[in-house]
Amino acid sequence: MSIEILAKQMKNDSALMAASSVDIRNAALSAIADSLKEHRSEIFAENDKDMAAAAENGVAEAVVKRLKFDEHKLEDVCSGLSMLKELSDPLGRVTLDRDLDEGLSLKRITCPIGVIGVIFEARPDALVQIASLCIKSGNCALLKGGKETVNTNRILFKLIHESVVKTGLPENCLAQAESHAEIDELLKCDKYVDLLIPRGSNAFVRHIMDNTKIPVMGHADGICHIYVDDEFDERIAIPIIVDAKIQYTAACNAVETLLVNRRIAGSFLPKLSEALSKENVKIRGTKEVTDIIEGAGGGASDGVETIGDDDFDTEYLALTVGVKLVDDVDEAIAHINLHGSHHTDSIITTNADRAEHFMQMVDSAGVYHNCSTRFSDGFRYGFGAEVGISTGKIHARGPVGLDGLTTYKYKLYGHGQIVGDYASGKKSFHHVDKL
Repeated sequence: MSIEILAKQMKNDSALMAASSVDIRNAALSAIADSLKEHRSEIFAENDKDMAAAAENGVAEAVVKRLKFDEHKLEDVCSGLSMLKELSDPLGRVTLDRDLDEGLSLKRITCPIGVIGVIFEARPDALVQIASLCIKSGNCALLKGGKETVNTNRILFKLIHESVVKTGLPENCLAQAESHAEIDELLKCDKYVDLLIPRGSNAFVRHIMDNTKIPVMGHADGICHIYVDDEFDERIAIPIIVDAKIQYTAACNAVETLLVNRRIAGSFLPKLSEALSKENVKIRGTKEVTDIIEGAGGGASDGVETIGDDDFDTEYLALTVGVKLVDDVDEAIAHINLHGSHHTDSIITTNADRAEHFMQMVDSAGVYHNCSTRFSDGFRYGFGAEVGISTGKIHARGPVGLDGLTTYKYKLYGHGQIVGDYASGKKSFHHVDKL
């Protein structure tokens, strides 16, 4: 079946999906969790095939870390399903209730977006998270995962689709694409697909945006920063930085650039270098950074490399971090707004006013004070999961959970009113809000 025919069928079923009760959608989430647990051995066996193929094909280490779907990942996705089930229904919420005139009532009601195409990286847990969020929010989803996890994705999708149909949701609420050629077909389905969410490299996301009429939401790079102020608590600074770099190095919210105030660099950088070295993290710093570290007994042989002052536009997704010195918080803000990807950036400081200034002025989806950038995540925000991180400013920003997958419609309830009466002055609007 072509992607166009499939998308058309999904569009037809999207009205049924939007009208489904929250009880049925929640039952589908429970059925998915039960099925994944029941068939865990089959899932792990298929994942072993993908891991073996990755090793044989020399897949990059950052990608390999994302491929693994084991008992820990299964527990995580099932916890996400459980959390998602407990969240309130995002559909049918009244966000505006206004009497335009006596007997003429206007309401703004939340509803699903419709048919969403999600193209995501080689991460099997992402398939579960994305599918479950679309189900809970009443959307139909056409899913395309990375080729490196084709076997794992195939069995996960089969189990998920069987579960949701069995609970009463429409047959075409979920569909899966497997070949790269199907992406180009999907890009042409602007009559049937309401939104595309691509997750991947900057070049890939740009290709999607440049070759479709379908609205696109998402982000390309995750160049996240931590600025260490001259007024700071060293006891929390190093653990925060280490966590932000190594807790999941391949994630888009891992820190890639550290900005350190010059006034504390001489004492702080050697301690930071030692802590990062213990975790096998390589520092790429400006000359003044490497001079300080080498002068304290480190050196290039210990994992320190000198780079240019403007060489800070790289998303490493590896045990590497860029380090640059700045004079003050305003220079840090200027650097982040110029070189960052508007994803997640953090300040470490004991000065509350300076922290608030940083959080106000940094133009990113997530701005943090005294904590790791790794908190930028739908599950950690209590969204149940996320379909991705949006660095745009229209409709949704940051981790995209249930609210980001809904839109709204206006419902007007009347009793025979006509515009002519208001245009002529016979009647007038009184606009009374009831919420």
